[in-house]
Amino acid sequence: MSESYRSGFAALIGRPNAGKSTLMNQVLGQKIAIMSDKAQTTRNKIQGVYTTEESQVVFIDTPGIHKPKHKLGDFMVRAALQTLNDVDIILYLIDASESYGPGEEYIIEKLKRTDTPVFLIVNKIDKVHPDELLKVIASYSERYDFAEVVPVSALNGNNVTTLLEELTKYLEEGPQFYPEDQVTDHPERFIVSELIREKALQLTREEVPHSLAVVIDEMKERENGAVYVAATIVVERPTQKGIIIGKQGSMLKEIGQRARADIESMLGSKVFVELWVKVEKDWRNSAYLLRENGYREDEY
Repeated sequence: MSESYRSGFAALIGRPNAGKSTLMNQVLGQKIAIMSDKAQTTRNKIQGVYTTEESQVVFIDTPGIHKPKHKLGDFMVRAALQTLNDVDIILYLIDASESYGPGEEYIIEKLKRTDTPVFLIVNKIDKVHPDELLKVIASYSERYDFAEVVPVSALNGNNVTTLLEELTKYLEEGPQFYPEDQVTDHPERFIVSELIREKALQLTREEVPHSLAVVIDEMKERENGAVYVAATIVVERPTQKGIIIGKQGSMLKEIGQRARADIESMLGSKVFVELWVKVEKDWRNSAYLLRENGYREDEY
């Protein structure tokens, strides 16, 4: 470890679908945060750890900030906003191809209440012409005095190295919080549940919105070295249950197969996945069911 080792915590904030999870996964070189073309897929604060010989950055991928429509939405927004005062640097991601609107105005007003340095990360630069990109940067810079402005493509990795170099300059000398080979502080069960939820969202698309949670009922290694995973997919309506199961169980089988591939890649071992589907009416508005499905308000 370097004698002048630097470390700190960086929050990834922004509107839903700005690319926060994609950026963190790109930095870490592996998937620990759920990725989907649906907005609001990240529900918990997910910590990813990036370590070099000179520094360690602990990234906190927060839920997208949006106008809540239910208790789960309230939980997600509180989780994101709480983070602003608990970190060393804020990375505010915007989608370069999206126009400035009330959602961005809301976030900037919240940023004005914190003394934490804020980077403007202009994501999805591959979707806009360079001239348009300059206009976007100018528009945001007029509204807030950002410590740094870094254009990136989180999906393709463009300029991500530059972002990490600039970020390190803002870190103070400090300890290495996590071992160098650790990339997240979340237990494997949490990551496994997120991978299953990701596949369900990807495959059902608009048919089953965010009224979906995954609970790991059992996860254990068997004598032959394979890992057995039993999980329940929770939905709000019987019609959604039918969609998740599919004709003769075809959809549920496909969700399990796709999730298994990612879980095997993460664990480095053979995996067996068994899935069930359960209806919990209006669970996103029930404090009890939110806790039962893994969303603990006392963590925030």
